[in-house]
Amino acid sequence: MKVAIFFACLMCLVAVIEVRGWEYAKDFAGGARDMWRAYQDMRQANTIGADKYFHARGNYDAASRGTGGRHAAAIISNARELFQGGSSGRGAADSRADQEANRWGRNGGDPNQYRPRGLNPRY
Repeated sequence: MKVAIFFACLMCLVAVIEVRGWEYAKDFAGGARDMWRAYQDMRQANTIGADKYFHARGNYDAASRGTGGRHAAAIISNARELFQGGSSGRGAADSRADQEANRWGRNGGDPNQYRPRGLNPRY
């Protein structure tokens, strides 16, 4: 199963490179890494109220790479909210607030607008 998923991802990457170009694919992959890093930092920080900051920061970092990174941020953010909105029990209002922070960061807004008190300055 893992091999099939790997080859499916590889074929998607080849298609993206063919259609959009290598620079777009590189930015997309970098944007996906930025989103992953923000998620890992959020888990490690374990600070109440910090999730919106990490949503905004991940989207900001990814979008700053260019069109590919911006698209990666949008796809990952939307998929995450779609998945969590239906299964986590967090509620529609929290999902809307997450999406607002996602868009804020993706559109170049300073993620520190969402920084809560007590968040380690390392982040």
